[in-house]
Amino acid sequence: MSREAVIVDAVRTPVGKRGGQLRDWHPVDLLAHTIAYLVDRTGIDAARLADVIVGCALQRGEQSGNVARNAVLGAGLPVSLPGTTLDRQCGSGQQAVHFAAQAIKSGEYDFAIGAGVESMTRVDLGPLFVPGGGRGDWYGTRALARFDGDLPAQGPSVELVAKKWGFTRQQLDAYSVQSHRRAAAASDAGHFASALVPLDGTDKNGNTVALSRDEGIRFDIDPERVAGLQPVFSPDGLITAGNASQMSDGAAALLLAERGAAEAAGLRPRARIVSMAVAADDPVLQFTAILPASQRALEQAGLTIGDIDLVEVNEAFSPVPLLWREEFGYPEEQLNVNGGSIAIGHPLGSTGGRLMTQLVNELERRQARYGLLTICEGGGMANASIIERLD
Repeated sequence: MSREAVIVDAVRTPVGKRGGQLRDWHPVDLLAHTIAYLVDRTGIDAARLADVIVGCALQRGEQSGNVARNAVLGAGLPVSLPGTTLDRQCGSGQQAVHFAAQAIKSGEYDFAIGAGVESMTRVDLGPLFVPGGGRGDWYGTRALARFDGDLPAQGPSVELVAKKWGFTRQQLDAYSVQSHRRAAAASDAGHFASALVPLDGTDKNGNTVALSRDEGIRFDIDPERVAGLQPVFSPDGLITAGNASQMSDGAAALLLAERGAAEAAGLRPRARIVSMAVAADDPVLQFTAILPASQRALEQAGLTIGDIDLVEVNEAFSPVPLLWREEFGYPEEQLNVNGGSIAIGHPLGSTGGRLMTQLVNELERRQARYGLLTICEGGGMANASIIERLD
């Protein structure tokens, strides 16, 4: 008898700006708070959890030393519960969910948590986040030699992508404005509220404040101001701070289970993991693997793109969802319907969990059936997931 991996529940913190309202949260504590809230909210017997799998992209400083295990201890969960931390770059949180679901489908686990965390405030971001800051020292001589020394940071790569697909600055800026407007409308309508972890932050004056919405959304976005921003990576480039994702802080966590085990425990599954895929493509262009990853997920599910009701493509930069939409011919009104990382922010390791949480909630709100999530990742990789809402 085949085993089904299901999402029992999914939560996330409000996303904070870099140096913003989550600046005083140690990332381990932020993740511990999120996991503890998920466990309390679901009522899962923590003794039944097999593992906590966490995505975190910048594993240095406060995020080194296996944040997953330290967060388990910080959450007050049994000392017998293990945790492991992985790095699939921007898709780390999504990969954590995949690994948990795969272990459940294999029969090794009945219950596990897939989560993600990133504090881009409290750790050294390294040269990749500094325009013109040079190449990191992690490639090794052989990979560099294979590509004649041309393994660029993501900024120069996305300029190449924008040029290859023929996007204009006006298209990229218009997409960015739409992301903010959609996120603002969703936030105002309370579409995010049920998934948010209650927590306090610190305002600009140092006061403790309760956080109830994402800090990066521009509720009064000015298209003229966006159009006036200067290119970041080259004087004649198309990418600006306005049409790129924001550097942010945040955490997310999902409780996954084998469907029969969840139901026997009195838990109501909210969604089923239908298919999971990972792919890689040109490491110079970097952002194109979302295409084969999505196609692979569709093929594994036995579905076509016309069967998919909602899609989330991570907004690392505006060209990414635009190229995906163009290649799949997908309706604009079903893609990133509540905005994305350009507006909300992109705490690298947690974004996959946030987007999965958002997709579950939006499928329920619309009473839709299938949703697809794909995230581009550094080095030219991507993950893709298809989930099905359960009644």
